[in-house]
Amino acid sequence: MTQAAVQAAAAPRIKPKVSRDDWIMRACMGVIALFLVVAVLLPLYTMLSKSLENRHGDFIGLTNYAEYFSTPALFLSAVNSLQISVIATVIVLVTAFLYAYALTRTCMPLKWLFKLIAAIPLLTPSLLSGISLVYWFGNQGVAKHLLLGESIYGPIGIVIGSAYWVFPHVLMIVITALSITDARLYEAALALRAGRWRTFFTVTLPGCKYGLISAGFVAFTLIFTDFGVPKVIGGNYNVLATDIYKQVIGQQNFQMGAVVSVVLLIPAVLAFAVDRIVQRKQVALLSARAVPYQPQPRTSRDWAAFAFCTVVAAVILLMIGMAQYAALIKFWPYNLTLTLGNYEFDLANGGGWDSYHNSIRMSLYTAVVGTVIIFFGAYLMEKGRGFRAGRNGFHAIAMLPLAVPGMVLGLSYIFFFNNPANPFNFLYGTMAILVIATVAHFYTVSHLTAVTALKQMDAEFESVSASLNTPFYRTFLRVTVPVCVPAILDISMYLFLNAMTTVSAVVFIYSTDTTLASVAVLNMDDQGEIPFAAAMAMMIAYTCAGARILHAILTRGIMRTTQAWRTR
Repeated sequence: MTQAAVQAAAAPRIKPKVSRDDWIMRACMGVIALFLVVAVLLPLYTMLSKSLENRHGDFIGLTNYAEYFSTPALFLSAVNSLQISVIATVIVLVTAFLYAYALTRTCMPLKWLFKLIAAIPLLTPSLLSGISLVYWFGNQGVAKHLLLGESIYGPIGIVIGSAYWVFPHVLMIVITALSITDARLYEAALALRAGRWRTFFTVTLPGCKYGLISAGFVAFTLIFTDFGVPKVIGGNYNVLATDIYKQVIGQQNFQMGAVVSVVLLIPAVLAFAVDRIVQRKQVALLSARAVPYQPQPRTSRDWAAFAFCTVVAAVILLMIGMAQYAALIKFWPYNLTLTLGNYEFDLANGGGWDSYHNSIRMSLYTAVVGTVIIFFGAYLMEKGRGFRAGRNGFHAIAMLPLAVPGMVLGLSYIFFFNNPANPFNFLYGTMAILVIATVAHFYTVSHLTAVTALKQMDAEFESVSASLNTPFYRTFLRVTVPVCVPAILDISMYLFLNAMTTVSAVVFIYSTDTTLASVAVLNMDDQGEIPFAAAMAMMIAYTCAGARILHAILTRGIMRTTQAWRTR
């Protein structure tokens, strides 16, 4: 027995046979990985190369960077971006935490209404908050006296507009962090006679610290890389995102635009990397014996939370309400007669109804094509057998777009796809390149959503299918897709909404035939036709709201037919 064991141990290990299905799955994953390489990595490499060249295409090393950092006006933009991002991040993080705490840890009334109102900024482009602030606090604003002589056109306006736009993104993360807690910790604190503040600092904050850190980095990255709010309300206060636009569109200085893009990319990548490192240290807060936390009524706390949420909700409604009002008046502030004339977009400069129709088409293409690519790619990575190095590499590439700002990606597409020597040059100026850019820009969040849903499915499904010689695609279509329908619908809705509202990722690569609604808002604002811009922004909001309602109806209907197994 001993000799046989030794011989068995010394015998070379036989690698498991790679089946035909495995080869097909790996080939498909390779195709999707190639899509990400072409859509993200190669454009970024081309942009980095352009930043090291002069206007004639000659390599000059770091000369452009030396010129950038030696020009006070350009370097000041980086400082401004950092200051604005830090201040706005602190404001929105504190506000979102208190709002989320009220929704999850109190017994205040109308929680569903406050959640609904908090999601409104998700339905609008970031440009809308700047337009609303112009009507509230601009030179002819109804409440400009509240600023005590200060101008809204600058850091004050950027901070307010950015906080409004980023608030729901941060709130979702913080709500999730506060929703996961073990009631036994609070029972132990009560048994030890710990005060409310001591319990807050020793139980509540430590339990959600990783969520707060993640939310902080998300807020910082979104504000630091945003283009819409600074473009509308920034005035002469330059930030990096608007500098890229001025260098490329205003001065046709593509090389310096590439330099500014690299400068914009570095903090975003660092914030992403630090967030990933922090998330790895997170440990599970719930065990199998955990008891769900149920807040107990406390009159003073509940009504204080209600008052705070009412104030925040009122600010959100006043912002969207002013934008709607601006879209319905004839001539601010001299003729306040209501009219629908501002919706006659064909009479405005910068974009007509064709822009709106293009946005609908592009968003639908993005939702359908993007959902298929992203979910199938996540399935191949998560459910594939063997080939661990390849699957890990695919996951790394899929995570990269999250760290790339939209302005940087859009400028990279000019350098890469507009090159006549590029075999993909035929895509430039078409609807297809807008779809590719949007899918690539929002790939990571959708990928993580799909992976999370797929991880909930036991690997035994694939094992049983393989033992029965069932092709993987049949298991995918008959088992995986029906089980993951809720996640698939969420991914498609996420892509649709972002495709409707995005500006930064497409502002450099649209053509006269593919102008989008969000770009039309920008162009109308540039032309001084702010009422038309407000009306177009509201059309985007109407469309996104309608899509969310349709999504809710479809989800409920599909859940009844495909998710009956979830109920006993």
